[in-house]
Amino acid sequence: MNLGIIAHNSKKVLIEDFCIAYKNILAKHEVYATGTTGRRIEEATNLHVHKFLAGSIGGDKQFMEMVERQDLDMVILFYNPVMMDPKEPDIQAIVMRCDQYNIPVATNIATAELLILGLARGDLDWRLNLK
Repeated sequence: MNLGIIAHNSKKVLIEDFCIAYKNILAKHEVYATGTTGRRIEEATNLHVHKFLAGSIGGDKQFMEMVERQDLDMVILFYNPVMMDPKEPDIQAIVMRCDQYNIPVATNIATAELLILGLARGDLDWRLNLK
């Protein structure tokens, strides 16, 4: 499956730790991320990550296009709700598009862990029927 990952600057270390913890699950799937997040995940895990541009220079739009084509099966999006920055990806727009296309989305580590463990169990295999 295709997994999309975005993390605001203040959540980069958290997404690295998450990806290290679930490296064995992520390795069985295709991972897509905005530029800086993708590079940091690759450096932390040695996983291959398909990288878009950095979010602030259009990577969030590339990410959104993939959501709209329904080419992502799950999205993990870590952001800091008290530090919204106009240079960061538009969280609300991404979540709304995921909801529109029935793409499971996690915006915090608790939900991300549920989704990634469900992915490992096969709970998201229904997504394969949509392709």
